[in-house]
Amino acid sequence: MSIKTEQKIETCLLKNENGLKLSLINYGGRITNIEVPDRNGNFGNVVLNLDEKDYLQPNPFIGALIGRYANRIANAGFHLNEEFFKVDNNEGENCLHGGIGGFDAVFWTIEKLSDTKVLLTYDSPHLEMGFPGNLKVKVSYELTKANELKIDYYAICDMETVINLTQHSYFNLTANFGKKIIDHEVFINADAFLPISATIPTGELRAVKGGAFDFNTPKRICADINENDEQLKTAGGYDHCFILNNNPEDLSLAATAYDPESGRFLEVFTTEPGMQFYTGNSLDGSLKIPNQSGKYEKRSGFCFETQHFPDSPNQPDFPSVILQAGEEFSSTTVYKFSVKAREDQ
Repeated sequence: MSIKTEQKIETCLLKNENGLKLSLINYGGRITNIEVPDRNGNFGNVVLNLDEKDYLQPNPFIGALIGRYANRIANAGFHLNEEFFKVDNNEGENCLHGGIGGFDAVFWTIEKLSDTKVLLTYDSPHLEMGFPGNLKVKVSYELTKANELKIDYYAICDMETVINLTQHSYFNLTANFGKKIIDHEVFINADAFLPISATIPTGELRAVKGGAFDFNTPKRICADINENDEQLKTAGGYDHCFILNNNPEDLSLAATAYDPESGRFLEVFTTEPGMQFYTGNSLDGSLKIPNQSGKYEKRSGFCFETQHFPDSPNQPDFPSVILQAGEEFSSTTVYKFSVKAREDQ
């Protein structure tokens, strides 16, 4: 189903003094371009994007801001203050990324604050996609002098509600979307992850040590992704929330990714307790790569989605996602770009 709207897509461009560029659109607050240099100083876009018309068609949340609730809510419902709230079920019986009309599918108001910073705002009315309360959301994107993309999230609601916000860019540090991301070397600062039944966490916190989900020593994505592991088979690859080794009050290192070919190196820092590592399992060749003859195949990009845990409204042992009336929600994630010299030199 396509989106029916009279609003128009608008584009905003940010650029820092080092030449990094970020493009975004008001529809879904989607990042459409991040141009960063390789080890030879050649700039290239490292996030998957679409032709403008394709953003308005169903797609796997490419580049989008996600809310009100990132990831899944089992059976598309939860209890809050002894009241049951039924939310949109857009993934079978479950709610994924806020539902079919989530923050990825609305028009945000964009205010460009400077050449390097933009503010996006959206007011989500009470019971939009079934979620309680009138929620006011602000998100800023900023390119820093240190070649970071700094994302600050803020929200406030007039009723008690649940909230979980993230950014759903798909990275491919080769800047060549015809190449898969399986040779990227990934580190994840986590000693445990959340195993799933179908797509919903079972509630178990499973240690990663020595297994396919152990990224405490950097390894290529392809190293274990095809192992005979029931969790990898269930998800068709990695699509799991990792429990980060950090203090949520601090901005801490969550993960890194390195493309040995280009030398591009990505570091992720966050105040969030978890990060969904997703390896583009649902990309199926149906989406066209802009200005190219090819299409996005499975493993064309990966996501580092910093967030609270999936299905937390139904799992009281998980960190709370409840936002009290009048309380301010805030969260910060930083994506830092740099390069490494060739290791064989």
